[in-house]
Amino acid sequence: MISLIDAFRRKRWINVFVIYLRYLIGGAFVFSSVPKIYGERFMTQNGEMAPIDTFPHLFETLYRSGLYWEFLGWSQLVASLVLMSQVFAALGAMAFLPIILNIFVITLSYPFAGTPLVTGLMLLANIFLILWDYRKFYFLVSPNKDANLFPEEQSNVYADHRFWAFLGVVIFITSFIYVSLAGRNPMGWFLICFVEGLLGFFFMQWKFRNRSHL
Repeated sequence: MISLIDAFRRKRWINVFVIYLRYLIGGAFVFSSVPKIYGERFMTQNGEMAPIDTFPHLFETLYRSGLYWEFLGWSQLVASLVLMSQVFAALGAMAFLPIILNIFVITLSYPFAGTPLVTGLMLLANIFLILWDYRKFYFLVSPNKDANLFPEEQSNVYADHRFWAFLGVVIFITSFIYVSLAGRNPMGWFLICFVEGLLGFFFMQWKFRNRSHL
């Protein structure tokens, strides 16, 4: 598997996929974190009178906790920024693992219809991002500290370009401002961020196409 990941890391299109996967996961958690930070309900209706073994009652309990509810929001927001920065993406993916795992288990514990499928895919995507940066974590879990296990990774000029960090911060700020001002309208938020991401992709294609002609 290690050699397969190393081979994939040399392919530009897979690097682009990883970059935008970070944007997607991070942006989705910015979208869900803002209401918590502002002390608002995740669900618009009051779940106080819902049966105690249902998810509306669970979310109402978390919302009524106050400080803990805001802590959840800030945790998601900070992890999103770290992940979308690209520079510290490995740390962001590791920070997201307990968050998305907890959310996945919650969706399995209550009747959420098809939501476990969505959270399950997000969990798998997060695991994929951790495996993608396995060299940054391998030393922590390997009993063999032989330095030969960690050959210097070939530089990927395209994937490591600082523009991706800039674009990540732009999408992060857009997501935060949009939810703060326009509320929780996922289609409008996704459309704006999609356009930003598409423009960024075309810009990088143009930039590196010109470079190849020099």
